[in-house]
Amino acid sequence: MNSIIHYLLLQNQYLLKIISYLCNFICKYIPLKQWTFDDSHSPKYQKFKVDEPPLIIQREVWFYKDFIKYIKWRYNYDIKPIKRRSVCDIPDDATCPYCHAPKDYLYKNNGSHNQLMCKVCGRKSQTGINEFSNKVVLRCPHCSHTLVHKKDRKHFIIHKCVNPKCPYYLHNLKKVEKKHLAEPFGKNKYKLHYIYREFTVDFFKMDISSLPKNASSLRFSRHNAYIMSLCLTLHVNLGLSLRKTAQALKDLYNISISHQQVANYARTAAIVIKPFVDNYDYKPSDTLVADETYIKVRGVKGYVWFVMDALKRSILGYQVSDNRGVGPCILAMRMAFRNFKDKLPKGFKFIADGYSAYPLAAQQFFIKFGEKFKFDITQVIGLTNDDEVSKEFRPYKQIVERLNRTFKATYRVKCGFDNFEGANYNVALWVAYYNFLRPHSIHNYKPLNKVDLLDTADTMPDKWILLIYLGQKTILHLQNQTAAG
Repeated sequence: MNSIIHYLLLQNQYLLKIISYLCNFICKYIPLKQWTFDDSHSPKYQKFKVDEPPLIIQREVWFYKDFIKYIKWRYNYDIKPIKRRSVCDIPDDATCPYCHAPKDYLYKNNGSHNQLMCKVCGRKSQTGINEFSNKVVLRCPHCSHTLVHKKDRKHFIIHKCVNPKCPYYLHNLKKVEKKHLAEPFGKNKYKLHYIYREFTVDFFKMDISSLPKNASSLRFSRHNAYIMSLCLTLHVNLGLSLRKTAQALKDLYNISISHQQVANYARTAAIVIKPFVDNYDYKPSDTLVADETYIKVRGVKGYVWFVMDALKRSILGYQVSDNRGVGPCILAMRMAFRNFKDKLPKGFKFIADGYSAYPLAAQQFFIKFGEKFKFDITQVIGLTNDDEVSKEFRPYKQIVERLNRTFKATYRVKCGFDNFEGANYNVALWVAYYNFLRPHSIHNYKPLNKVDLLDTADTMPDKWILLIYLGQKTILHLQNQTAAG
């Protein structure tokens, strides 16, 4: 028995020695730093990260007369104007930026320099600089240091924490290798400090349901509604260009029509149908996926934003913009979220790529609506499944990528759009076709959304006529709601 125990102890010692050798080998020859963090946490991707909201401090402002009365009541002490011993060069219109005390209560705190001291509130300030005029103070959530106004952009202001001892900054600094920091402007290549974007435009007050004027009736001087529906079938369903649509009508039906008239029909139909598409109750699931793709408007790059139901495949939100900022992203998400009425469902998931506009838009929804619309963005980064998030959610991301390719296949024949307003209407027309008319293999080659009235039509031109009719009814319904208040 003793010999067996002795043998097992020797084996354990041998195994421990082997483990020690392996650990030393791994530490010496295998670069473990590449496993310290995955790509999503790499300092190279920090610029795409959206920081949490700052601490908002409401500064209480006292008026100097009220302050004097309070000191008198509390301490039985009178704050009297300053008795000057020499000529005062403080401007006559100078006031304390904190309590608005006039010149009589101000004196030079540092001799010939411009620093002033207020006798009433005891605050220091600079002549001509109203540093306490802002009643709201933004502070870093990691170190409570006041954020510095750094840059002004088109729709937002960038505030930055410049505290060199901020734990957030020090943590990010440790993640960057020293050799990269030693390079010229090495620190500037990475996002190390806490950054907050204060938006100057309220994208939640922008109207996304505006009704077009004079769109409740259609009058035809030369052709009729059926000719218009034929144009839509050839142009939208079959993806023919405007000129090929006009040529097809001439060759097939001996109908002489110009390509400009086809464009006018498409625009009119889009204007009428858009309210029905935007206000339809899609009854979405709890999983949405979003992506953006580029288009050309008069040769200039623009963007189309899509937010779709990952399970039912309906397009819930869309937006055409001339930029890739967070503004159009918020508008597309607003259009999609109004299907959820008051709050998001339990277990809600929103899947997008690594672009920072999506988490920044999610942050704005939380700031605006609170816990009812608080959600996290699941970001699928890269093209390979190197992390667990990509392995799980890559199929959802591929769904919206496939949607982009489907849209591009019909967009390609148009060779771009003439203006952004027309592009938005054309996208709305295509979304109407995609959601209500196009057969999908996932639904046994039936449309995604079942509308009883559309099922009564046998041909596609008749379905377009009925879809225009539904759009007219929606416009009248919305107009009546607006009139009723």
